[in-house]
Amino acid sequence: MTKTPISHAALAVIFAISLLFTGCASVDLESHVAQSPAQALELAAKERNAETAQQYLLKVASQFQKRGEHQAARTLLQSDQLAQPVAAMQAQKQLLAMASAVALEDREWASQITRSLSPDNFKSYNSDLINRAASLQAETYALVGDRLSAAMTLMLLSQTDGKVNPQEIHDQIWAFLKAVPDQKLVTGSEDTIGFETEGWFELAASLRSSELSIDDQGRAIRRWQNSWPGHPAAQILPTELQLIASMAENRPEKIVLALPLQGTLASAGKAIRDGFLAAYYQDDSADRSKTDIRVINTSDQPFDELYKELATQGIDLIIGPLEKEALASLTSMRTLPVPVLGLNYLATGKKAPEGLYQFGLSAEDEARQIADRLQEQDINQVLVLIPQGEWGDRVETALLKRMELNGAVALDIERFSREDNLRAITADLLGITVSRDRAIQVEQTIGLNIEFEPRRRQDAEAIVMVAEPAIARQLKPLFAFYFGGDLPVYSPSIIYEGVPDPARDRDLNEVIFTDIPWILDSKNPLRDEAAKVLPGTRGQLGRLFAMGADAWQLSKRLPLLRQVQTATVDGQTGQLTMTSEGSIHRNQLWAQIRSGTPNLLLKKTDAADEVDEQVQTN
Repeated sequence: MTKTPISHAALAVIFAISLLFTGCASVDLESHVAQSPAQALELAAKERNAETAQQYLLKVASQFQKRGEHQAARTLLQSDQLAQPVAAMQAQKQLLAMASAVALEDREWASQITRSLSPDNFKSYNSDLINRAASLQAETYALVGDRLSAAMTLMLLSQTDGKVNPQEIHDQIWAFLKAVPDQKLVTGSEDTIGFETEGWFELAASLRSSELSIDDQGRAIRRWQNSWPGHPAAQILPTELQLIASMAENRPEKIVLALPLQGTLASAGKAIRDGFLAAYYQDDSADRSKTDIRVINTSDQPFDELYKELATQGIDLIIGPLEKEALASLTSMRTLPVPVLGLNYLATGKKAPEGLYQFGLSAEDEARQIADRLQEQDINQVLVLIPQGEWGDRVETALLKRMELNGAVALDIERFSREDNLRAITADLLGITVSRDRAIQVEQTIGLNIEFEPRRRQDAEAIVMVAEPAIARQLKPLFAFYFGGDLPVYSPSIIYEGVPDPARDRDLNEVIFTDIPWILDSKNPLRDEAAKVLPGTRGQLGRLFAMGADAWQLSKRLPLLRQVQTATVDGQTGQLTMTSEGSIHRNQLWAQIRSGTPNLLLKKTDAADEVDEQVQTN
């Protein structure tokens, strides 16, 4: 074999040329399928053409979204390489960003997106994308609390795209518009231009008063239709308003209140009865010439037998029973011939028959609201105190399930009873016991006494304290004693007796808790009037009284809540909504105890700021 000598100079030239071409070569992005955001970013970084690289990243982000991997898509869409997309790709990036922000419920990202949006922004997309762009734009606005802009977006869509389903778009517009705060609605109506938009604002304004009865609302809707006969929504009303307009004709007239009036639950049954009747007599829209209310004691007869008797008597609605076991006795039937508004909830896994509605003061509802409150405050790691027993089990399950859904975690859960040493429970919860044990081990290892100051665990961001007042008043000072006084404390309504008691509740200062409007609202005409003539309108019996009052309001609105997912009732026990299975959930108020007295926390709809209102004693 003949070897041809190559000079060092020639090798240098070849090496330099190879480096030059290596540095300038582009990657064939079409042949690469990125399996992760990091891989996609690495491949795009090797592409010398910025536009090609951005196009590739947007394509991969879209592929991630189609697989439901929105976190991966977010990584690409928020990367430096897509920080300044070329003009031709800005709209595509915005569409993808809105989709992932909504899917991930990323409010911070959504806020950044909406800064560059206006309600008519979606019109810049091609006709085949207009509907999707408008829908995502409305959801992005709603995610940051700007429901006015969300409604305006869909109003413009209904005028732009003739292919939209008018019933669906009207339902969506109404759902957003009715949630706009009063002052913002007034400002929006003053600034609006256009027949359809002005009509929507006038419709919303005509139904704003919380004092309007169902009959009043029905009349207001008909008047609006007569005033705006050419408006699309006058011809096809939102489903919720259709139901309201027809409810006066279909409300139940023969109602049975089936409650325990003897035995251990007698006081609870009587409080609910009194609340129901008080709300009925205060309701000016009730037609007393047609409404027949019978009160029946459930203490001395199995409820399933009682139900079968009542079902043959022409009853329109049965309200009750209160006992969980009595409610469960109805599950042997697939359909109830007479609708029942049960005042409790079936056990998990029990299927409700058709015609059964469930309503009560659910501790699980409060647990879920605590988890949501933690998420709103960006608190992801908490310590939890919950009583032992079946009730505590249900609270723990609901709390942990919602926290997991929200991406939060309970670092430690301590279950306790009245007989337990609360100092030891608190020390264990805050990690003081572990800290002391570690110091003892060090002393034993080195054979010397050391100076030691215990430290609480540093990874906790808050404490969830589920405890009745007598226990809570002992636990809260112990948090400070064991170096956890700086941690915010969140609790359900069980920690508050329902009547201001500053001298005793000073030990609960700074605790943030949720409770019903009946307890926390400073102004409540029904509560004030009832307190003059009826006992048991405050404290725990007061909460049951409020539940009875809400049962009356619900009796007129069950079809509305069942058929319209966004329908709500502002009740004495909270804002009431219903699941598709007929379970009614409550969204309560929040307060913080200061100087031994609850201070109502009023969260502004369109801002993260909170203001306080002193709860007045009556």
